[in-house]
Amino acid sequence: MKNSGVNVFDGIRIGPDESSHFQEYLNGHDFAVGTRRLIVHDVRQFASWFSESNQEPFVISRVTTRDVIDFRDYLRRAKGQAVATVNRSLVLLRGLFEWLAEQNHIAANPAKQVKELKRQQLAPKGLDKSQVRKLLREIELRQDTRANAIFSLFLYTGCRVGDLVTVELSDVLIADRSGSVVFRHGKGNKQRSVPLPLPARRGLQAWMEFRPPVESSHVFVGERGPLTDRGIRSLCDKYSAICGFKIHPHLLRHTMAHRFLEDNPGDLVSLAQILGHDSLETTKRYVQRAEEQLAEASERMTY
Repeated sequence: MKNSGVNVFDGIRIGPDESSHFQEYLNGHDFAVGTRRLIVHDVRQFASWFSESNQEPFVISRVTTRDVIDFRDYLRRAKGQAVATVNRSLVLLRGLFEWLAEQNHIAANPAKQVKELKRQQLAPKGLDKSQVRKLLREIELRQDTRANAIFSLFLYTGCRVGDLVTVELSDVLIADRSGSVVFRHGKGNKQRSVPLPLPARRGLQAWMEFRPPVESSHVFVGERGPLTDRGIRSLCDKYSAICGFKIHPHLLRHTMAHRFLEDNPGDLVSLAQILGHDSLETTKRYVQRAEEQLAEASERMTY
C-alpha cells in the first residue's frame, strides 16, 4: 500500500514489474482506506491463484480472459464465496486492468468482457411454523385481544400494513361459517375482498366485543384514536422483543403467502387475488425456494 513498504505479493511468484505497476496504481488513486484494503486483498488472491493454477509466475501481460473467468468460478465454487463478494472482486480487478491498459502496461483489459454473476432470485423470507406458534402463544399468554386480531389478519389474509390500518367496521363481514374483509385502500388504490378463515374470524370477533366504544369507524383503535402504521410497527417491535426474532408487517405477509402455497400447491391465481397482485410474475417469487430450503436440498445429494 502507499508508502507502507509492504510487498503485497510476498511469497507469490511474480514478474519483475508487477509489484511496481500495482503500487503505481494504488498511489495514483485516492481510494478510501477500506477500498484500498479490498483491492490489495483481491489482487493478492488473484495473483496467488494465477501462479498456482498456471504453474508460472504472475505476469500481468499474460493474464487472459479465461484466467479471469476461471478465477471468478473458483471463488464461487471452490471457495464458496457469496455472489456479491465474487462480483466485488471482479469489479475491482476490472478497474485495475482497465488502468493498466490505459497506461499501456497491457494491450487490452482481459476482464472487460467477463460478466458478473447473477444473483439467484430467492423467495422472500417468512416466519416458520414454530415461530408463528410462539408468536400466537405469547399473545394468548398476555390475553392481548387486539394483538391477536391484528396478527391473525396479517397471517390469514396477507394484508399490507396500509390495508390493515384503514379497515373500517363496515368492511368486515362475519357469519357463522364464513367471513370476509374488504381492503378498500390497497396499493394503487385498488379494492379487494379477501376471505377470513376461522382463526381470523374468531380473532376479529373477540376484538369487536372488547373494542372500546369510540367514535372512530376504524376497526383497530387505541387510546388516542385509530391505530397508525407507526402503532402497528411498534406492536411488531414489542412482540419481536418478547419472541426473540424479528417481526414486521411485510414479513407476516410473506409468511401467509408461503403457507398458502404449502397448503394449495401451484394456486398462484388465488394467492395473487388475495394479495392484490396485478401480475402473476410478482406472485411467482413465492414459488422460488428459500435459501435454507436450497441448502437442505443440496445436502441430501449423494453420489
